Amino acid sequence: MSSYDTAWVAMVPSSNSPQSPCFPKCLQWLLENQHLDGSWGLPGHIPSLMKDSLSSTLASVLALKRWNIGEEHMNKGIQFIKSNVSFATDENQHLPIGFNIIFPGMIGYANDLGLHLPLSSSTIDDMMQKRDQELKRCSTNFSGNRAYLAYVSEGLGKLQDWTEIMKFQRKNGSLFNSPSTTAAALMHGYNAKGLDYLWSLIEMFGNAVPTAYPLRLRTCLSLVDNVERLGIARHFRDEIKNILDETYRSWLQDDDEIFLDTATCAMAFRLLRIYGYNVSSQAENTLKFPMHADLERIEHRRTMESFRVDSIQILKSAYRNIDNQDFLELAVEDFQSSQLTYREELKNLERWIKENRLDQLKFARQKLTYCYFSAAATLFPPESSDARIPWAKNGVLTTVVDDFFDVGGSQEEMIQLIELVEKWDGDVVDCCSEQVEIIFSALYNTINDLGTRASSIQRRSVTSHIIEIWLALVKSMMRESEWLKNNAVPTLDDYMTNGCISFALGPIVLPTLYFVGPEISEDVIRSPEYSNLFKLMSTCGRILNDVQGFEREGNEGKLNSVSLLVLNGHGKVSVEDAKREMRDKIDHSRRELLRLVLQTEGSVVPRECKDLFWKMSKILHVFYMRNDGFTSPKEMLNAVNAVIYEPLNVTSV
Repeated sequence: MSSYDTAWVAMVPSSNSPQSPCFPKCLQWLLENQHLDGSWGLPGHIPSLMKDSLSSTLASVLALKRWNIGEEHMNKGIQFIKSNVSFATDENQHLPIGFNIIFPGMIGYANDLGLHLPLSSSTIDDMMQKRDQELKRCSTNFSGNRAYLAYVSEGLGKLQDWTEIMKFQRKNGSLFNSPSTTAAALMHGYNAKGLDYLWSLIEMFGNAVPTAYPLRLRTCLSLVDNVERLGIARHFRDEIKNILDETYRSWLQDDDEIFLDTATCAMAFRLLRIYGYNVSSQAENTLKFPMHADLERIEHRRTMESFRVDSIQILKSAYRNIDNQDFLELAVEDFQSSQLTYREELKNLERWIKENRLDQLKFARQKLTYCYFSAAATLFPPESSDARIPWAKNGVLTTVVDDFFDVGGSQEEMIQLIELVEKWDGDVVDCCSEQVEIIFSALYNTINDLGTRASSIQRRSVTSHIIEIWLALVKSMMRESEWLKNNAVPTLDDYMTNGCISFALGPIVLPTLYFVGPEISEDVIRSPEYSNLFKLMSTCGRILNDVQGFEREGNEGKLNSVSLLVLNGHGKVSVEDAKREMRDKIDHSRRELLRLVLQTEGSVVPRECKDLFWKMSKILHVFYMRNDGFTSPKEMLNAVNAVIYEPLNVTSV
C-alpha cells in the first residue's frame, strides 16, 4: 500500500458533505501506519529513498491537517520533515516521479491550510528553483509534456486547468491509473466516474490504496518476463498461456491498461509476438530484436546473478515487487543441474570422438567444446539431451569434413568420400587412405545411429533424409574446392547458392528438428517455408563468416561474397563498401527469418522447429560478433565457461 496515495485519497471531501472526508477509513489507516520516527512510507528505511519518505510524510500530514485530526501524529511527521528536508535537494537520492513539482506544491498547500512548516527560506527557495526549472522544461506544447503535467497535477493545484485534465480520464474512471492524481482532481470538482474508481480500490484493498492500479497485467507480464529470463518458463507453460491469452484479449480490445502504459505495451507486444500471437508490428512501428546476438543460457545466468528478489520500484511513490525468492531458487537449482548434465555429456562426446578415431585426424580442428556449447547455450533444459547430442555430434563432423575439403584431403580422397556417401553401404575395404576410412566410418555409424533414434521419435524412417543433407554438403564443398583449384570466379549468386549449403548448418540444424518434439511429415521438409527458413539462417551465417574472415581467406587465395563484390565492382567498390552491403543483407535476412519464425497464418513448420533456426542465427551472431570466433581458440572461452563450468555467483539464495 502507498501512504502517499492513501493520504491524497483521504483528502477527498464527501460529495454530500464537503466538510467531511469521503474516505474516513483512509485517515484511520494513516493514523495506524505512521513509523516510530514520525515518517510514513515503505517500512524499513532505505537510505536512498528519503525523498519518497519526505513526500509520503508530508502528504499524510496534509491529510490529517485537512480534517484536523491526529495532532500528535502531525507533530511527529513535521519533526521528521524538518530533520530530513536536506534530502529533498540531494542529487544522490532516488527521485519519485514528479517530486520536484509535487513536493513544493504540497508545501504551498500546507500554507493554504495554515500549516507553517519549520523550513528555512533558503531550502524553500532551492526547491522552488528546481520546480521552476522542471516546469520550464515541460512548457512546450508537446503531448508527452501535457500528459506528464497532468499526471503530477496534485503538485500544481490552482495552477492546473482541471477541465483539461479530465480529458485524460480513462475508461475505469481514473487519471493515469493513479489514485493520487484522481483524488487531486476530485478535490477540484465532483466526478462520478473518478469517485467510483476510488471506491473500487477501497473495496478491493481495504483502508488504503496502491500507488497505481490497475497494474495487474503489467505485474503478470513481468512475471512471465522474469521466468523467461531466468530460464524456467517451461515449468509454467499453463500459467504463461493463461496470462498471455488474457493479455491478447485485452490487446484486441484496445485496453487502456496496455496501451496507455508504455512499459506494459512494449512488454505485451514482445511476449505476444514471441509466443506466436497475431499482433501487428504497427504498435511500435517496427519489429526489432536487439537481443539477436544474446544466447539464452548466458542471459539466464546474467539475470540470476543480478536478480533482486525484493526490488524497489518508484513511481510517484515507492513500492516493492512481489517476493521472487522461489523463482530464483528454482532457476539456480535448474542451472546447476544443467551444468552437471552438460559436463557429463561432454565426457561422453569425448569418448565418442576417440571411439571414432576423429582425434587421429591431424588436419582437423578440435572444436567439440564450441560445438557442444552452441547446443547447450540454447537447447539448455537438462531434458533436451536428445536434441543437444545430434547438434553437437554433427557440429564436430561438419568441422572435420570442412577441414578435409579445405586442407586435409587430396582430389582422389575427396571424390572417394563423396562416392561412399552416395553408395552408403558401409563398405570401407577399398578406401584410398586411412583418413577417408576414418571420416566415412564416423559419418556412417553416427548418422545411422541418429537416424534410428529420430525415426523412432518421428514414427517413420528419416535416415535417408539425413544422408541426403550430408550428400548435399560434401558436394557443395567439392564444388568450392574445384573453384579454388581452377582459379574460377563464380558469380555472387552462384557463390551464395552453393555457400548456403557449404556453410554446413544443414547437418547440424535439420536432423536436430527431428528431436525437439513434433512429428515432421515429408510434406513439411519439402515445403517452401522449411526451405526459406534454412536459406535465411544459412545466408546470415555465410555472410557473417565472410565479413569476418575476408582477410584470412584472401591470404589463402579463396574468394567469398565480400571479395566477389569488390571484383564485380571493377574498382568502384571498396572492401568497406562491400562489407557494408553484405551487413545490410545480414540484417535483412535476420529480420525476414524472425518474421517467418513468428508467423502463424499459413505456417506448416511447427513453432518448436522454427525456433531452432532462430536459435542458430543467434549463435552465429555471437560467434562472429567481433571476429571469426569459431576459428579462434580463445574468443569464446568466457562464454563456454559461463554456461558449462563456472559456478553461479548468486548471493540471494
